[in-house]
Amino acid sequence: MIKNDNIVKNRASYPEFYGLRVYLQLHLTIIIMSNSRRSFLHRSFLGAIAATTTTFWDKTAHLLENTNKKPTPFALATWGPNTKATRVAGDMLLNGAYALDAVEAGVRVPEADPEDTSVGYGGMPDRDGFVTLDACIMDEKGMAGSVCGLEQIMHPVTVARSVLEKTPHVMLVGTGALDYALSIGLTKENLLTENARKAWESWKVTANYKPVINVERHDTIGMLCMDQENRLVGACSTSGLAFKMRGRVGDSPIIGAGLFIDNEVGGATCTGLGEIVLRTLGSFLVVEEMRRGASPQKATEIAIKRIARKYPQQCKDAQVGFIAADKKGNIGAYSIHPGFNYAIFQNGENKVVEAGSWMRK
Repeated sequence: MIKNDNIVKNRASYPEFYGLRVYLQLHLTIIIMSNSRRSFLHRSFLGAIAATTTTFWDKTAHLLENTNKKPTPFALATWGPNTKATRVAGDMLLNGAYALDAVEAGVRVPEADPEDTSVGYGGMPDRDGFVTLDACIMDEKGMAGSVCGLEQIMHPVTVARSVLEKTPHVMLVGTGALDYALSIGLTKENLLTENARKAWESWKVTANYKPVINVERHDTIGMLCMDQENRLVGACSTSGLAFKMRGRVGDSPIIGAGLFIDNEVGGATCTGLGEIVLRTLGSFLVVEEMRRGASPQKATEIAIKRIARKYPQQCKDAQVGFIAADKKGNIGAYSIHPGFNYAIFQNGENKVVEAGSWMRK
């Protein structure tokens, strides 16, 4: 109830105006109260926005940057020794090459290196003494090619690209993949180097199969490239785990596991124990987290943490490392254990960067 002493006091003196004055007084009071309420709600609304501003912009600001600005071309690869690969690919990108040409050329470098025991020529054999290679490649349109269990062909990434461009299929395996490689003009070669043969002979003494974390600080090469036309592509190549069971295939040639590209969002690839990555479709997970608004760095961390939560016992003795890039050229990398690094060529600089890890030293 509203009470006004002036109205009560002057009621007898001005009876003819009393009703009008009360009406005006009440109407003014209601207006003031309504304005106060609207002001309060307005302030509350703005306060709510302010309260969430930091979290909201931290997660989404990178998505609202000027999309017309083209990012600087880059070549990104798992493991520091692959600076040789990023140098080849990076130089091509600076000269205006198509990203798919650059990523193939970059991956072919460790495939032809007899000192690299986890990729191509020089790769460790399976437990029966056969060097079997896996690789995949994806272009900016989401098209993919893959080969598994390929023998006697030094460059599986080239075969995978031909599968992408010249066949209606995504994956060829075993003798079929070899027959196809020969049909496109590639020749058979003995991929078992003397060093790899000696290592296999030594292993057979105990035949104790156990993956080694960060062995020689290199492993499967996963590579992402973006060219001057903003086309993001990727490739992955490996000889697989040393002394694996005959016929074993890991994550590297599997689209969504060892590699995934979505040119609307970004790309991811990985290295490490393929069985864990296969069970989680790790590279696809990283890209989907970026689609939901995570930065490449945050997306790789989410994927590694999910793997660590789901497979805590295996993660004690197994390494997995992801690298990722979005369409703006932002980079991310993360691994289970310390020791994972990556090579990146960008702005004319070719360098090695240490990645963060879920397990600290």
